[in-house]
Amino acid sequence: MELHFFYDLVCPYAYLASTQVEGLAARTGARLVWRPFLLGGVFRALGTADDPNEGMSPAKARNNLRDMERWAEHRGVPLRRPRGHPRRTVLALRALLAAGEGAARAAATHALYRAYWVEGRDVEDPAVVAGALDAVGLHGSDLVARAGEQREALFRVTAEAAAAGVFGAPAFLVGDQLFWGQDRLHFVERALGGWKPAALPAEATWRTGSQP
Repeated sequence: MELHFFYDLVCPYAYLASTQVEGLAARTGARLVWRPFLLGGVFRALGTADDPNEGMSPAKARNNLRDMERWAEHRGVPLRRPRGHPRRTVLALRALLAAGEGAARAAATHALYRAYWVEGRDVEDPAVVAGALDAVGLHGSDLVARAGEQREALFRVTAEAAAAGVFGAPAFLVGDQLFWGQDRLHFVERALGGWKPAALPAEATWRTGSQP
């Protein structure tokens, strides 16, 4: 079975998921497909703000930051908020696509997540992207040079994400089941084992913040 992992480098929760998803795939025997996409492109397709943090209340923003920190500690991984976050990730995402699929894209993904969310570096800078990729044995300058050729490929993956129902990052697709959030990985693992939750009754309705 395949596990499609949709992510953007700008998302801290997608970074946290990237530190766990390979182990999950190995445990379940799933083929992991790395799908870098432009989160802002999906937001625009949905008619929402490019940066959802802009409309966040101060109280929610503080809790959101603490939530990231708690999850990073729980996962046992470093996490620091980069200066000037959120940065544009178009160049870096295109470089990931230029790296090809499989092990090369996985290594490139980890390298660029480390540059942004561990070292706090600016992934808009071609030299930063090239250096991060060089550090994991890839030809960074070549991939940066070829990134411009991936414009349509990035549009395509972003459109495929939106068509699959993706509305945020990280997102995971197992067959026709979509899961959102690094805190849903236990559901992803169960789905890879054949689990499907019972369908809701057709007449069921849900209202945000209401109780039955």
